[in-house]
Amino acid sequence: MQTPMQTAQKQAEPQLTRWSLIRDLAVLQVKIILDGLRDLVLLPASLVAAVLSLARSKDGVPGPQFYRLLVTAKQSERWIDLFGALRNFPAGVDPSQTLDVVNLDDIVGTVEKFVVDEYQRGGVTAQAKSRIDAALKAMRR
Repeated sequence: MQTPMQTAQKQAEPQLTRWSLIRDLAVLQVKIILDGLRDLVLLPASLVAAVLSLARSKDGVPGPQFYRLLVTAKQSERWIDLFGALRNFPAGVDPSQTLDVVNLDDIVGTVEKFVVDEYQRGGVTAQAKSRIDAALKAMRR
């Protein structure tokens, strides 16, 4: 027999049913669509914002347009809350479980270090940088 406290705890815990799983699945599908649409809009918008930031640079310091767009995109990511259904996880599922993988920013950092090292040695990237700088200078005119 359960004590009144155990009964109260049992009632306080969310009950995972087939219908709540189906609801979470449907909501996830809508969120994936919204997330994809946001990404579809973000792709050209980020390019435009970056060009504006570069075009409005003063003394080599880019304008804030690109980073303002990132702030808005980050807010939309929180609003969509793609994996919010994890709030309903059943017993036996650990929502804090993570894979021990390197994230994309770490990979970009490794590639960037390689490119910077190559540039400092005067390799192909040094030539590419001077051409990009010339193109940016021409674009600002």
